[in-house]
Formats: sequence, structure tokens, C-alpha cells
Amino acid sequence: MNFHVYSKSGAPKIILIHGTLTPWQMWDEQIKHMRNKYHLTVVALDAHEEEKHSEFLSIEQQAMGIEKYCLEIYGGEVFAVIGVSMGGAIASIIWRNGIVKVHKLVMDSAPIMPMGKLPAKIMTGNYLSIIRKSKKRDPRTLKNFSRHFLPERHLDSFLKIADNMSEASVRNMINSVCKCELCNGIPHGNTAILYIHGTKGTELFQMKCGAHLKKNYPEAKVICFRKTGHCEAAIYKPLKWLEVVEKFLQEDSHD
Repeated sequence: MNFHVYSKSGAPKIILIHGTLTPWQMWDEQIKHMRNKYHLTVVALDAHEEEKHSEFLSIEQQAMGIEKYCLEIYGGEVFAVIGVSMGGAIASIIWRNGIVKVHKLVMDSAPIMPMGKLPAKIMTGNYLSIIRKSKKRDPRTLKNFSRHFLPERHLDSFLKIADNMSEASVRNMINSVCKCELCNGIPHGNTAILYIHGTKGTELFQMKCGAHLKKNYPEAKVICFRKTGHCEAAIYKPLKWLEVVEKFLQEDSHD
């Protein structure tokens, strides 16, 4: 796990956490627009490092690594933790654990309900296929990259992490993500929560996650980007996404 820091002295501290098979550079537009206002720490999760091989064991273990960093560097308190997809699930665990005080929690298309064995099996097969074909530089996979996954400028970074990623790490990611559950009764009620989802493709499940969150935490805000797919706004329409997130970050918290 690596931490890429964009420092602004005395500014509110924000942790950014990427999703599955996604390089940390997916946040480049957010970094560009937020770095002069916030102290940003952008996480490169295990098995997602360009420079070296590392194994991804579980989302709980990743949360522990981020918590340790926050305790050592920031004294156990941050203004916001923001995560997309798997990164949102990790963010929810950091909040759930309560080891780090989090004032604002933003989860974009985070899986915060158990998915079941069949979806886990399908997801595992799909992601293993992507990694295997990417390692071989399969032309069709590379062609579909910018259309369905990330802007083309991130292709080189993605291929570097794909080359370093083991199939065991992929299985561990999907296994732990599909079991993630944000239950009722977490005793950290002063944290303001924002959940973002789309409406296309797999976002039907994320819509259910948003409804689940709202039922258990009525003060949470749930925002829908209509006609967008999984994390599409954050990745392909970052300025539109930032408008929503910045408005939330600037609102008074429950404290």
C-alpha cells in the first residue's frame, strides 16, 4: 500500500480510495481541483501498485492499513474519507471501526450489502478474465478499456498494476467485497454521510445499497446520477461529480 500526498498546510485532511483494478491516478481530475483547498492523501491499495507486487488479502486488512497511517500521521482524525466502489466499501469499514474519527464519509457505488455466491462467482470470473487478457495485451480488451472502464490516459498505469496483480489478489478482493455489510447501530452518529450511485448496468444493486443506507441512517444523503453506470460520474464526469461532493463537504456537519 502506498500513500500519495498532496499537501496544503493546515487544510482539512481528505483520504481518497480507488476501486477494484483501478490505479490511484483515477483521481487525477479531483486532485487537480481539490489540492489547493484540502490536504489530500490518495491511497494505492495493495495489488494496485505500479512499482512492485503486493498481495490483496481483504478489504478489512486494507482498512487497517489506512487506519494505521491516519493514526501515525494525522493523530487519528480526518475531515473526510472518500471511496469509489471497493474503495467506498473500505471507507465504510474505516467509519464502522471508529478507530479514526471521520467527519464526512463519501461512498460512490459502494457495495455495502452482501451480494451472494452467484454474483461473486460471476464477478470473479469477469475480473480474472480482464487481468489475464490485459497481461497478454489482448487487443479487444485494450480497445474496450477507455470505452467501459477508464479514460485512455490511465491505460499505461492500469497495465502496470495488471502485470503485478496475482489471481489470488483478485479472488480475495471479490470475496471480501461481496461479503461487505454496513449494518444499523454504528455508534458514530456525528459523521455526515453521502452515498452516490447511477442507474445503468450493475447500479441496480447500488441503488438497493443506497436505500439500505437511508433506511438505517435517515440523515444520510443519497444522490443519483441518472443514466450513468458504475462510478461513471466520478471517472468520466469529474467536474459534475465534484459539484455534488464539494457541496456536501462544505455543509455543516452534525458536530
